[in-house]
Amino acid sequence: MTDYVTYSALSFPYCAFVASISAVVVPNSVAEALDSSEWRAVMQEEIDALTKNHTWDMVPLPPSRRAVGCKWVYTVKHHPDGSVARYKARLVAKGYAQTQGVDYQETFAPVAKMNTIRVILSLAALRDWLLFQLDVKNVFLHGTLNEEVYMVPPPGFHSSADQRLVCRLRRSLYGLKQSPRAWADRFTKSMLRFGFQQSHADHTLFLRHRVGKMVALIVYVDDIVLTGDDVDGISEVKSFLNDQFEVTDLGHLRYFLGIEVARSSRCIYISQRKYILDLLQQTGLANSRPVDTPVEVSHRLADTEGELLSSTDASQYQRLVGKLIYLTMTRPDIAYVVGVLSQFMYSPRKPHWDAAIRVLHYLKGCPDKGILYSKTGHLRVESWTDADYAGSVSDRRSTSSYCMFLEGNLVTWRSKKQSVVSRSSAEAEYRAMALGICELLWPRILLTDLKIPIENPMILYCDNKSAISIAADPVQHDRTKHIEIDRHFIREKLISGVICTPFVPTSQQTADVLTKLSVDLCLKKLYPSWA
Repeated sequence: MTDYVTYSALSFPYCAFVASISAVVVPNSVAEALDSSEWRAVMQEEIDALTKNHTWDMVPLPPSRRAVGCKWVYTVKHHPDGSVARYKARLVAKGYAQTQGVDYQETFAPVAKMNTIRVILSLAALRDWLLFQLDVKNVFLHGTLNEEVYMVPPPGFHSSADQRLVCRLRRSLYGLKQSPRAWADRFTKSMLRFGFQQSHADHTLFLRHRVGKMVALIVYVDDIVLTGDDVDGISEVKSFLNDQFEVTDLGHLRYFLGIEVARSSRCIYISQRKYILDLLQQTGLANSRPVDTPVEVSHRLADTEGELLSSTDASQYQRLVGKLIYLTMTRPDIAYVVGVLSQFMYSPRKPHWDAAIRVLHYLKGCPDKGILYSKTGHLRVESWTDADYAGSVSDRRSTSSYCMFLEGNLVTWRSKKQSVVSRSSAEAEYRAMALGICELLWPRILLTDLKIPIENPMILYCDNKSAISIAADPVQHDRTKHIEIDRHFIREKLISGVICTPFVPTSQQTADVLTKLSVDLCLKKLYPSWA
C-alpha cells in the first residue's frame, strides 16, 4: 500500500491529522465494544442520557403490537489536530421494521445535498470564508414522539428480569422513521426565530445576511457546517446553538461524513482516502494488484449473461455497490461504472461481481485522489453534457451525463441511463442537454439565495451539432416531435438568455468520461479540478 499512498505533499499538522484518524479502530460488534473500557464508558453515557431524558418506559408488549429491534453504532469525533475529541456510541432503532400508519406517519430527514456542500466549499475557497464544524449531541432526543412505538431493550444493557419487558418510546430515537422529521421541525423553527432564512435550492441550508455580510449553515442530520464572511455572526450562531441544543464545536472543518477536507491559503482539497482504505481492508483487497481503469474498455455488461449469484453473494454485491455509490461523492472517475453496476442490484451475476471487484483494484492504485477547489477570479457557471448512444446492450437505451463547473471548480456530475430509447444520436444528445440545463438552473437559485451574482448566460457545451441545431431552430419538424417537451424546454431557456450552447469538439468533451471509458482521458478530462 505504501507504493500507492503518499503523504509527502501534506503539511505536518494535516499529516498528523490523517495519521490519527487512520489509527483509531471502530468496533464491529457489541461484544467487541464491551471489551474496551473507552467504548463501554460511552455506551453507558448514552444509556444515561436516554434515561435522563425519559426516552422510554419499560412495559409489557401489548398482544397486538410488535417491537422493533435496535443496535449500537460506533464512530469517533476528532479535533482539528487529529486527536480524538470523543468516542460516540449511538443506540439506533431498526426503523425499517416499522409499519406506516401504525407506528409512524410522515417522514423527512434533514440531509444536505452533496452538490450544495461542494458549491459551498468552492465559494469558501474563492472568498476565503471560514469553515467550522459543529456536532449536536443526542440530536433526536430533542424531538417528541407522538406515535405509540415499542422497541426491544438495548443489547448488553438489559437484565434477565427485564426479558419480558420492552421499551415504550416517549422520545424520538435514531433510526425511527419519524425521528428526523421531529428534529428537523424543531431545528428549523429555532433557526427562523434567530433570523435565518431557508434556501429555496436546499432546505437544509440556512442563510442570514446582515450589513453586506453573510452566515451560511448547512445541516446533515446532527452534523453542521458553518461558514461565511461574518466572523461575529458565526460566533453568535455558535452561542445560540449551544443554548438551544447541546452542541460540540469541532473547530475548523477537517472530516465530514467520511470526507477529508484539507485547506491551504490557495485551495481546498476533498477526498475519501480513509473510506477507500477501510473498504479495501474490509473486502480483503488491501494487497491486491491495481489496474489502470475502473472498467474494461468497450465493456458490455448485460442482465442475462453469466451465472446468477447466490443470495449471500447478491447481498454482498448490493452492499459493495452501495458503498461505491457513496464514494462517488468525491470520485467522478468511477461514476459511470458505478451507475452501470447499480442497474443489476436485484439480480446480479458473476460478470457484474467481477466488474465491481475491478473497481476496487482501480481504487487501490489511486486511493488519495479527490477534488480540488481553487481560486479562479471569475464566477462563471459552465456545464458539459454528453450521451452514449444505445450503449446498453440489454435495452439499447442511451446514457446521459453532465458535469458542471462553478468558478472553474467541479461541483456536480451525474451519469444516468435515459428512461426511453432514443432513435438517433442527436436525440440522445438532446435529452442529455435537457438534463444538463435542469442542473444549471439549480445553482442559479442557490447563488441567488446567497446574493452572489453570476455571469450570464450560463454556458452549456455539447459536442453534437445536430442537437445544437435542433435547439436553435424555431421550426418544429416531424423528426423532432417525439422530443417535443425537451425541445420546448431548451428553446425557452435559449430565448430568455439563461443559457447558450456552443459546440465543443469530442476531444475536449469533459463529460465524456461519464458516459464511456477512455484510458487516456480518464484522469485528464476533469482538468482543472481533478488532482
